[in-house]
Amino acid sequence: MITPVSGKTGIADFVDYGYRINASDPNYVPQLRGEEIGKYTPGENPFFEHARVQLFLARRGGEIVGRISAHIDELALTQPVEQGMGPGTGLWGALETTDPQVATALIQRAEAWLREQGMTKVLAPMNLSVWEEPGQLVLGHDHPPMVMMGHQNARYQPWIEGAGYGLVKQLHTYDLDIKREFPPLIQRIVQSGEKNARIKVRGVDLAQFPREVKIICDILNDAWSDNWGFVPFTETEIAYTAKKLKPICKSDLIYIAEYDGEPVAFMMTLPDLNQVQKEVVRPNGKPSLLGWLKLALWLWKPKNADMRVPLMGVVKRLQSSRMASQLAFMMIEYIRRNAVKHYNGKRGEIGWILEDNQGMVAIAETIESTINKTYNIYEKAL
Repeated sequence: MITPVSGKTGIADFVDYGYRINASDPNYVPQLRGEEIGKYTPGENPFFEHARVQLFLARRGGEIVGRISAHIDELALTQPVEQGMGPGTGLWGALETTDPQVATALIQRAEAWLREQGMTKVLAPMNLSVWEEPGQLVLGHDHPPMVMMGHQNARYQPWIEGAGYGLVKQLHTYDLDIKREFPPLIQRIVQSGEKNARIKVRGVDLAQFPREVKIICDILNDAWSDNWGFVPFTETEIAYTAKKLKPICKSDLIYIAEYDGEPVAFMMTLPDLNQVQKEVVRPNGKPSLLGWLKLALWLWKPKNADMRVPLMGVVKRLQSSRMASQLAFMMIEYIRRNAVKHYNGKRGEIGWILEDNQGMVAIAETIESTINKTYNIYEKAL
């Protein structure tokens, strides 16, 4: 039996099932339970301000045996069809079960709900939006995800494809040995930029964090606006994201590039919080008292911290120019040095990056990084 759920109890059951089913996976990283519940709660996650969301649980004999979310992002409906979203586009995500028959039934129930809401196609999996955990992991199950990345069991790929879904886009993350200096060509590009008086590359001012976040999000919304799957950040989402990320934001790991005094590019790098959460967060999403203390100490001063670059961008008017590449390489190099010197970082991860984002793929390849995770996004007509 599959039933829609809502309210505190239903959301808690939805979240807790995800913990139980993944507890035996050595590469699964449980997130804090309060944050997971907030993710699916109207009034807490600002995604709900522009989205219709329905959670479903499958039960057999009273026992929960599966879950899925179906949702419609009203902002996604306004995007150009050629960018993947557009009118009639529904979404589903957060699929969890060990039974292929239950998986099929859950997908069919999500599709039925989307049809009832007037949708004509579905992109999946999306948990919940393209900015959170998009895609089904198909490469990289052998190591844990970094902060803000998903980790879906490999069993779901054939079940999704067997339900009539076709691959529409792949997202990659790239692994990088940050202890190794970049090739001489990149060093020359960085040195050339340092001689250009019109360029200023600076770390963010955490004392002016809301202002800096607004600058970054304005660049992001401009830089990514033509990308496949793009949905703009709202003002509320900007404030929400800033509040969530501030504890792991470090001024020497997030850079803004200015050209003639105008902010035109940014690169956000985060210490990999999943490293410590995997150690201190119990399988139910609740750290012990000692776990909370270790987490707080690590947030205050991350040690031996690997790094993830979740976001970077250059304003559209400079994209495809030499200036764009130069600014990117300057920020990457400065952050690489800081990550090694101040946090004893050894590994970096860049992404996700769209498979056909030629500019970003070229940058990733030039710094000699390699694909370490791939996520599939699927599409189906309803």
